[in-house]
Order: sequence, then structure tokens, then C-alpha cells
Amino acid sequence: MSEIIKLDSNETIAEIAVYNGVVYLAGQVPDDDSLDIVGQTRQVLANIDKALAKAGTDKSRLLTAQVFIKDLNDFDKFNAEYKAWIQGNVPPTRATVQANLVNPNWLVEIVVTAATKPA
Repeated sequence: MSEIIKLDSNETIAEIAVYNGVVYLAGQVPDDDSLDIVGQTRQVLANIDKALAKAGTDKSRLLTAQVFIKDLNDFDKFNAEYKAWIQGNVPPTRATVQANLVNPNWLVEIVVTAATKPA
């Protein structure tokens, strides 16, 4: 049986969990909530890249993504950034929903699951 590895955890959340060849990330949010949807999306995608690297994998191994967006009027701008980020890789499965996020200034949050890289 595989060991469960949790990284960057505190009393309420683990940012990264790895089990049985799968990496699960907590919802990734922007560092600067004063940015517009383009800036926040870029930060969230960069945070995903960093977290996946910490777990020893990358976006080429993504299995699924769940996108939570505050305003669906921002969807086209978000999607343009997402497409540029995922370019060169087969995109994962994805769901996008409109949501009120915990921080009212956050415009986007993304949860991803990825396969680990082969040993």
C-alpha cells in the first residue's frame, strides 16, 4: 500500500497530497487580489506550476481541473490565459463553474489533480 504524503499543511489544509501515483492540489488562488482576471489567472496558473513541481510532476501530467470563476463575463479572458498556459499539452478534463469565493476579491480559484512522473 502506498504512503500518503502531505506537503505544506497547517491546522486546516494540506496544499498538496500525493497518494498512489496521483497528486491532489488544494484550490490555488492569486497572491495579489487587486489584479484583474488576467493577472489573477496568471498567478493561479503559476502557483499550480510551483505546487506540481514541489510534488515532482508538471502540467503535462494533469488529469483534471476544476475552475471556480466569480464572474462568467470574465470567462473568455480566463480561457485565453488558460489555453496559453496549457499549450503544447493535451488538456485535462475540466469543469468550470461560477462561484462566490471565500475572499470576495478573488476572481478565480483552480483545483487540479495530476499523475506523478514515472520513476
